[in-house]
Amino acid sequence: MIEFWVILTGILVGITCSIAGVFLVLRKMSMIADAISHTVLFGIVISFLVTQTLTGVSMFIGAALAGLLTAFLVQYLRSNGIQEDAAIGIIFTTLFAISVLLITIFAGDVHLDVEHVLMGEIAFVPWDKLTLFGFEMPKAIWMLGIALILNVLLLIVFFKEFKLSTFDPVYAASIGIPIVFMHYLFMMMISLTTVSAFDSVGAILVIAMLIGPAATSYLISRSLKQMFGFAISFGVMAAIGGYYVAKWLDTSIAGMMAVMVGFLFIVVFIGQLVNKKRVKNHLQSNV
Repeated sequence: MIEFWVILTGILVGITCSIAGVFLVLRKMSMIADAISHTVLFGIVISFLVTQTLTGVSMFIGAALAGLLTAFLVQYLRSNGIQEDAAIGIIFTTLFAISVLLITIFAGDVHLDVEHVLMGEIAFVPWDKLTLFGFEMPKAIWMLGIALILNVLLLIVFFKEFKLSTFDPVYAASIGIPIVFMHYLFMMMISLTTVSAFDSVGAILVIAMLIGPAATSYLISRSLKQMFGFAISFGVMAAIGGYYVAKWLDTSIAGMMAVMVGFLFIVVFIGQLVNKKRVKNHLQSNV
């Protein structure tokens, strides 16, 4: 049963992050995921200093607000002439450094450290349980399940708006779609996805799952629906394959899942290169 919960957690991370990651890749905003996955530590630290606890809704809210704050500050700097990558670098490093200093000064004797946030420990998921609606399951399963449902609902309700504002924001604005609102709604989606996953699997796997499966599916997809389908498939494959390889090698489960994300991308990328070369050779031979 322990193995089941660990694998299920990885699968939920893969599905939830892949769904959010598709528009993240298409909007060319992949690095904002890296920034948010690190700056949520700022929200956690502030939440702890206010409530003196690392459990409950307060930590979740604090981390989510920190993610939205990151998105707002990056957008504010962009609107004032700062390049996006520079804005992300400034906000990301500043908030993360402040978090480390606050931990060192005010929470040095508390189980709150940078390594826990970055790497997580998915193997401990089965022992941190929560009872809701009469069902007892690991807390990570509840959080990821809720995040997955919210992501699916947002996509169903705002799919046209997300699609138009991603591919043609000028046209979307001309027909009355609130571009700024859609941007922050999407950033909220990324923040909630990150917060729901990082406590159990760490920021590194969250970043890998947000970007890797979507980027891999982008190489072979011919439509947006295909991209979602392939991204989810790659996320699930990375989670399951990463678990069993980590078990075989007796190493970090979350780390190996992230490695599998990269491995799948490399395999598909090489396959695409080989296929293009084959097509090129075929065309030349018929000339």
